[in-house]
Amino acid sequence: MGHNHDHHHHHGSNNKKALLWAFLLIALFMFVEVIGGIVTNSLALLSDAGHMLSDAAALGLALLAVQFGQKKADQSKTYGYKRFEILAAFINGLALMVIAILIIWEAVKRFSSPPEIAGTGMLLISTIGLLVNIGAAFILMMGDKEENLNVRSAFLHVLGDLLGSVGAIIAALLIMFFNWGIADPIASILVAVLIAVSGFRVTKDSFHVLMEGVPANIPVEKVKQKLEQIEGVCSVHDLHVWAITSDFPALSCHIAIQKDCDGRTVIKAANQILHDEFGLHHTTIQIDEDGEDHSEHEHCN
Repeated sequence: MGHNHDHHHHHGSNNKKALLWAFLLIALFMFVEVIGGIVTNSLALLSDAGHMLSDAAALGLALLAVQFGQKKADQSKTYGYKRFEILAAFINGLALMVIAILIIWEAVKRFSSPPEIAGTGMLLISTIGLLVNIGAAFILMMGDKEENLNVRSAFLHVLGDLLGSVGAIIAALLIMFFNWGIADPIASILVAVLIAVSGFRVTKDSFHVLMEGVPANIPVEKVKQKLEQIEGVCSVHDLHVWAITSDFPALSCHIAIQKDCDGRTVIKAANQILHDEFGLHHTTIQIDEDGEDHSEHEHCN
């Protein structure tokens, strides 16, 4: 167990560094983009800034979550504050969807009367934006985005942002060379759709964890079968698998065993299987001697 904790701690500090740098980069540039959007009158830039705001929020929340998640468990919160990160991701996802709706609303109004837009300024700012996002994406790739839902959602944000900057660059070029003012609201709608999709995804994943859903990579039926194959086991019931946070699955169950069977041996075997085959380190197993539990009349191994 000790090894596991160190591994998590190492990842935690890595994630924290990556998130902090990406956060500073993006928050700083967001202000540049808001000012740029207002000066050049470009909705595509403003929507990209909206996306960057949601990014900065995502990264800020993720940072807080890593910080909170490392707080020790106490009497009132026996799992510690690890769930905070899921809550953060959930709020974050909802905020993204709201931002997307606002951008689309504004863009639709612009279709009827496209305003004058300063294409050159827009091009300059969106190009810098692209570089900033590439930088942030690289930083986050150093983090541990496969395991941690928060780093992953932050990474997805930045990726969407990157596409937003590309959209703004294309729109700026169209405005400069062909005077297509309409390219601006089109680009902003595309960005908004990206924002909405990533928002929906993050909300859905975090909702699943908040509802104590089974982690996607753990086949409950198979877990039950494996446990029932242990020598002396009659049946497995009240089996629950859930996740405390994105990289912390847990399991609890009752195992009914034969009268003459040693419970400790069964628990040891069960934990071995759960650990080695399913990556479950946090388990609670109760042994029932067969005869105590009349609800399951199954033969014993």
